[in-house]
Amino acid sequence: MTNQQLPIEHIVIVGGGTSGWISAATLVRAFGRSVNITLIESEQIGTVGVGEATIPQIRLLNQYLGLDENEFLRETQGTFKLGIRFDGWTRPGHSYIHAFGEIGRGLDILPFHHYWLRARAEGLERPLWDFSLNAEAAKNNAFARMEPGQGPVPSGINYAFHFDASLYAAFLRRFAEQRGVRRIEGKVIDIQLDGETGHVGQLQLEDGQMVPGQLFIDCSGFRGLLIEHALKTGYEDWTHWLPCDRAAAVPCARTEPLVPFTRAIARKAGWQWRIPLQHRTGNGHVYCSRYISDDEAVSTLLANLDGEATGEPRLLTFTTGHRKRFFHKNVLAIGLAAGFMEPLESTSIHLIQSGISRLITLFPDTGFDERLLDEYNRRTQFEFERVRDFLILHYHANGRVGEPFWEERLAMSVPDSLSDRMHLFRTGGHIVREADELFTEQSWLQLMIGQGIEPQGFHPATRRLSPDELAEFMRQGRRAIKRTVLQLPGHDDFLRKQVGRPFATDEHG
Repeated sequence: MTNQQLPIEHIVIVGGGTSGWISAATLVRAFGRSVNITLIESEQIGTVGVGEATIPQIRLLNQYLGLDENEFLRETQGTFKLGIRFDGWTRPGHSYIHAFGEIGRGLDILPFHHYWLRARAEGLERPLWDFSLNAEAAKNNAFARMEPGQGPVPSGINYAFHFDASLYAAFLRRFAEQRGVRRIEGKVIDIQLDGETGHVGQLQLEDGQMVPGQLFIDCSGFRGLLIEHALKTGYEDWTHWLPCDRAAAVPCARTEPLVPFTRAIARKAGWQWRIPLQHRTGNGHVYCSRYISDDEAVSTLLANLDGEATGEPRLLTFTTGHRKRFFHKNVLAIGLAAGFMEPLESTSIHLIQSGISRLITLFPDTGFDERLLDEYNRRTQFEFERVRDFLILHYHANGRVGEPFWEERLAMSVPDSLSDRMHLFRTGGHIVREADELFTEQSWLQLMIGQGIEPQGFHPATRRLSPDELAEFMRQGRRAIKRTVLQLPGHDDFLRKQVGRPFATDEHG
C-alpha cells in the first residue's frame, strides 16, 4: 500500500440539515470511532426543509441506525404514510393513489394485474386499487403495523412517514454527536485545493479556523459549494422534461382527521402538496414560472389550504437535474448538492439515503481510484434517470384540456427509456424493471393505470382459469382486503397510542 492508498481517517461534511445529518449518522454507525467525522454548518444559513414526506425505504435507514420508531414519531411530529393520492392529474375531478405495498396476489408465474386485466375485459368493474390493502386502508383513514404473513392479506402493510424535516435533522444530530461526530458552527469562506491532485485539502472558516480532511461530503444544498464552486463538475439540466422551476411553501394548522397519505393536487401550471403532521400540515405549490407568476402561484397556494396559514410563504427556485459527476476527486455531493428532482414522489430523502449507502458500499481509500468513482457515478446516475422517468410520466400522460402547461407536457418527447416502458405496457401489460431501480412493478402499474395508459391485452396464460375460477379468484382477493381493513384502527387513534401523548399544537410553524 503506497502513501496515496491509505485508509481514510478524516471525513468532513459541509452543511447540516437533513442531508448532512443523515450522512453523519449513517457514517458514524458504519465506522464508529475508527474514522473522525466533522460536520460544519452555520445556523445563519437556512435549509430548504421541504422533505417532509418519505417512501418505505426510510424505515431501512431508521432500522440500520437502531432508532425506536415510536420515539422517532414523537421527536419528529411524524405520522404514517400509506401512499400518495394524485388529484386531477389525469383530468379534473379524477383521483388515484400510488399506494405502497402489493396489489393483489399473483398466481403461478403471472403477477396479479394480468388476471385483473382479463377480468376487467370480461366485465369486472372493480378498480385496481380495490385489491390493494394500503389503498383501501388509506381510503378509510385506517392504519396499523402489519408485517407480511399477518392476517388474511399475506403482503401485510408497507408504509413510510410524514415528519418535520428540521426535527428529524435535530434528532439525527443528537444521535450522531452522542457517537462522536464533531460539529463546528461556522461558514466556509475559502476552499484550498491541492496543487498537484486538485483535491480539496482544507477549508477556511469565517473565524479563521482551518479544517483539513481526506474525504469531503458536500451537503451545502443548491450552491454545491465544493462539488461545483470549487471543482466545477457541471450540471445536467432536465428542465426540458421537467420544467417546473419554483415552489412556494407554507405551513397551516392541522386538520382532522390526520389522513395516512400525501396529496399531490394538479394545478394549472404545476401541482400542490399537502402533508399531514401531528402539529401542522405542510403545503407547497410547485410550478413553472413560464406559465404563472410568483404572486399568482402564492395566491393559489393560500387559497387552497385546509387550515389557517401559520407562517409566511417561502419561495424556492431550482433547476431539475444533477451534477455531471456526483463523486469527483475527493468530494462527494449528497442531497440538493448532488441534484434536484421535485418532491412529487417523495424521493428527496431516499436519494440522500441511497447516496450515502452507496458510498459505504464503494468506500475509497486516499487514492480515490477513478474506476471506483466511475462506478459510484454510474449507479447514481442510473437511479436518478429512473426516478426522472417516473416523474415525467405523471406530466406526460395527462388528459387536461385547454391548459397550455399540460398540453405542452402531453406533446413533448420523452426519454427512450420511458417511451419503451410505455410501449411494452400498452401492447400487453408488460412491466419491465431493470436491476435495482427504485420504483417497483407495482408502482409503475399504478402510475400507468392511474394516468390512463391502457394495455391492449393481457397475458394469454391467464386463460388457464375458467371464467368462474377467475371470478372467484377476484372475489377472494377482495374479501381478504375488506376483512383486514375492518379490523384496523383509525390512523389518529393508532398514532396517539404509539406516541403516548396528545398531538402538539403548531409550535414550529
